[in-house]
Amino acid sequence: MSVVNEETATENEETTEFRPKILAFCCNWCTYAGADLAGLNRMKYPADVRLLRVPCSGRVNPQHVLQALQDGCDAVLVCGCHPGDCHYVTGNFYAKRRLLAYKRLLEYNGLEPERFQVKWISGAEAGKFRDTVIQVCDEIRALGPLDIKKEVSK
Repeated sequence: MSVVNEETATENEETTEFRPKILAFCCNWCTYAGADLAGLNRMKYPADVRLLRVPCSGRVNPQHVLQALQDGCDAVLVCGCHPGDCHYVTGNFYAKRRLLAYKRLLEYNGLEPERFQVKWISGAEAGKFRDTVIQVCDEIRALGPLDIKKEVSK
């Protein structure tokens, strides 16, 4: 039986680095393929991002974003095909219009803009996917954990 010293316990808590929980909605045809290519090429990026494959970025409902934030995610990233290259022709145009308007609404309600991002990444852009994930993780790590009740009450 070991006894933990209080000083040791507080030192260990202070040295623990904040690891953000980030949910990424990824288009099946482009971004998810880019993430897969990044993995195949053994590109290193933080494991703080959880990928959720969707048929099209246009299928991401703003309610899904809000639910992810309420369920404990520190940030949400929506990634899709470049505008004009959508497998479903206009899906990403709908996503762009709907989600960027929703981002402004979240900002108006007090959420930092870095906590919800929309990016366009094709299947051949594994490096861009890696760089985007690194950038988002660094930004969220700098902001700290999300306290949704505190953010909305500002």
